[in-house]
Amino acid sequence: MQETCAVIFDLDGTLVDSAPDIHASVNEMLIDEGFGTFTLPEIISFIGNGLPALIEKVMAARSIAPQEFQRLHDDVLQRYLASEGALTQIYPDVVSNLRSLKSQGIKMGICTNKPEGPARHLLDILDLTQFFDVIIGGDTLSQRKPAALPLRTTIEHLRADRVLYVGDSEVDAATAQAAGIAFALFTEGYRKTDASEIPHDVLFSSFTGFTEQALKLLAVAPTD
Repeated sequence: MQETCAVIFDLDGTLVDSAPDIHASVNEMLIDEGFGTFTLPEIISFIGNGLPALIEKVMAARSIAPQEFQRLHDDVLQRYLASEGALTQIYPDVVSNLRSLKSQGIKMGICTNKPEGPARHLLDILDLTQFFDVIIGGDTLSQRKPAALPLRTTIEHLRADRVLYVGDSEVDAATAQAAGIAFALFTEGYRKTDASEIPHDVLFSSFTGFTEQALKLLAVAPTD
């Protein structure tokens, strides 16, 4: 029986540069609450472990009382959803490679720490939903990355035998390690440390030629 191969992607910082919309939503909330704003690099340094963790870091940096967490979390989420991805950009050559992988019979999924609802909403806005058979968000299950459960669940839904996970951060690398699968590191996302210090099977700075790299890692011969 022929084995099923899959490529699973992180979302923010891997397929899309969504930090500008996140940055704007957080700063709008802070301005309305009477607090100082953050620079884009500062917000990027908070990204990686999901929205709740990001809000916790924002609140800690501005000495905001912990009991305000849920209200401010929901405020930022609503502002982010209302932005409709206005400042978010798909990284160059992502769409052409998703099309290419699909044409090669490779199944694809999303495993992100972004809440599932906002992740699906963003994928819909950007017309990317069509490429993915399963989408697992940071609130879909009882655990989020770097726990192995989200990635293993994505693999189970795809019924994949051979899998490559693609991400941009330390969290993604740790998730792939925990799940015991190959990891491709996209170097132009939101990582906090030097790429050489993050465990990976391959690293790349551009999606140009990514399909060929993925097929090689999956040991799949390309079809014409």
